[in-house]
Amino acid sequence: MTTVTLVYPYFKPRVDTSIFRFPPLGLGYIAAYLKQHDISVEIVDCTFLNQKQALKKIIDSKPRIIGIQSMYSMRNKSLELARLLRGHCELLIAGGALPTTEPEVFLKDFDVAVIGEGEQTMLELVNQFVNGGDFSQIKGIVYKDKDTSQVKRTSPRGFVHDLDRLPPPARDLFDNYSYKKYFSGRFGYKTSAIMTSRGCPFACDFCSRPVFGDEFRARSASKVADEIEEVISLGYNRIWFADDCFTLNRKQLIEVCDEIIKRGLKIGWECLSRVDTLDSETADKMKQAGCVRMFFGIESGNDSILKIMNKHITTKQAYIATQLCKKKGIKAGAFFILGYPGENDQTILSTVKFASSLPLDYLSFTLPYPIPGTPLFERLSGELLSEEWEEPKNIQMIKHKLLFDSQVSEFKLKFAVIKGMIQFYSRKYMGEKGYAFIGRPIEAVTDAVYGQIK
Repeated sequence: MTTVTLVYPYFKPRVDTSIFRFPPLGLGYIAAYLKQHDISVEIVDCTFLNQKQALKKIIDSKPRIIGIQSMYSMRNKSLELARLLRGHCELLIAGGALPTTEPEVFLKDFDVAVIGEGEQTMLELVNQFVNGGDFSQIKGIVYKDKDTSQVKRTSPRGFVHDLDRLPPPARDLFDNYSYKKYFSGRFGYKTSAIMTSRGCPFACDFCSRPVFGDEFRARSASKVADEIEEVISLGYNRIWFADDCFTLNRKQLIEVCDEIIKRGLKIGWECLSRVDTLDSETADKMKQAGCVRMFFGIESGNDSILKIMNKHITTKQAYIATQLCKKKGIKAGAFFILGYPGENDQTILSTVKFASSLPLDYLSFTLPYPIPGTPLFERLSGELLSEEWEEPKNIQMIKHKLLFDSQVSEFKLKFAVIKGMIQFYSRKYMGEKGYAFIGRPIEAVTDAVYGQIK
């Protein structure tokens, strides 16, 4: 019998070419912390399972306690699994971004919702439950009183400031075989994720940071390098640094790079960055330490929309950062949002034009997703057509859904996405000369067509 089984309720679509498929680090950290305190624990990652297989695996672990992670795109699936598993455990716990933001929604099907970082909270919950105690003194939870069924919220739990005191994620509980097979078969390399820090001090209008908050906290470079060595020993040859912004703290970034170089760790890695946190010297150090690609959340090609998004960057900074990557031999990827509240045809077309003109290796356009707890969600609360987006499980060319009543139709936005990707790939594979002859006329025609779409 297992004391705790932790569940990651993500079921990938039949056709999946995403470069962002990683084991659930959050559950890995909680599992490692519980194991450190002699609590038996399993992780069931549903990424490479169907629901029947996942349920069997969870039930076969014979757990006393089941903890299910949930985020914006997993609400329905996490609630559904909770209902199906109710008779197969003694305690159901919800955790992650969405239960932190909307705990009451989860208490219809769960007994407890964990608010914020979960390592210490889960340990206290397990110990209290096993010893027959009550939950009233456990910080950072919302729960149903077992006698009165009343919903109660305890006092908040502070963040873990010394991240080095946490053990690294329990990678022995991840499905390393399936992740390596997935990446190797699709991209020719094998990637796993590592976090070097928690928290982001920026306050982008659309971004939700309920678990790690806005207080930046970093692990020591030696601990990060130790984990890199563990990942290499498991047969991976690439790392995704899953920090909100890996280049946020220059001192910590340089220390990590220096430790990688000192130890001679030969592994390529990728990360998220901001266009206003990169300079030539830093890029040189990152390249030397193995950085192969950086991703930037640029989001718009129009400075007025960037201000609405509260991004605190400019299109000029975005241009300079991507050109710097090109100069240093580091691939650049970028994310953009089309149809943000306040946009019009001109701003959307300017974003498509700007994004497709940058020297990028990877480009992604999405529609705005009003995540609960964000300023964007609050502004659109009266105009929402739906509060949830789930990745479609069938074959779809554009996996986007407009969730609010917008001045620009979903069809028109999807046309802009297709147009932007055609321009991007045309320029990427034809070069500037080829684009001038073929791509530019297509761009002009599609600009005109876009203008006619309602």
